[in-house]
Amino acid sequence: MSLLGWLFDAQVLIAGHAILWREIIGNLFGLASAIGGMRRQIWAWPVGIVCNVMLFTVFLGGVFHTPQAVDLYGQAGRQVFFVAVSVYGWVQWRRTRRASGGEGPAVVPTWAGRPGWVQLGTVAVVGTVGFAMVFRALNSYGPWADAWIFTGSLLATYGMARGWIEFWLIWIAVDAVGVPLLVRAGYYPSAVLYLVYASVVAYGFTVWLRAQRDERPRRAATAGAGPVRVG
Repeated sequence: MSLLGWLFDAQVLIAGHAILWREIIGNLFGLASAIGGMRRQIWAWPVGIVCNVMLFTVFLGGVFHTPQAVDLYGQAGRQVFFVAVSVYGWVQWRRTRRASGGEGPAVVPTWAGRPGWVQLGTVAVVGTVGFAMVFRALNSYGPWADAWIFTGSLLATYGMARGWIEFWLIWIAVDAVGVPLLVRAGYYPSAVLYLVYASVVAYGFTVWLRAQRDERPRRAATAGAGPVRVG
């Protein structure tokens, strides 16, 4: 069997439940991406894309005849959008790094502000309601929870690309809904990793908040002294 064939079909038995290795490995890539995002490292984006590609097939359990045999269209569909948003974030962070002469961070954390909050709130409500109807029509498992996970995840990823501190709080709200849904659907490795993500996200929020407080005065002082490079 080829390596690709093994990765697609290989399973491990945990507490009597058959679990796909690609679900475990994909989530580990996702965890690495979250840690890279917390540290504001550009490599977080391509690592996250690997996670998205692997998990896309995992959450279409009925289509690909996985042990769970449950289709979570929101969970699967968001992986496709993640790739697109991740490419955008990758480009944005690389541009910021180049503008700083390769010495500064890939992104400087900021608050979204009132316009950003209106944007995020509007998309959160409209997106959740709209996708819930779509997922219900597709007979997705847990359509309302799946719709919020889908919408919230896209908002969080977009917020990370923009450098908005609020994206960490959105991830916490996604995890709060995602863990119960994944447990009910039988995706236990993903549920466990969501709990791990929650702790990383909570810590990441404090890291970005501290960076915003520390770097804002420094950037203001530099701006007062003359031209400043973005970074």
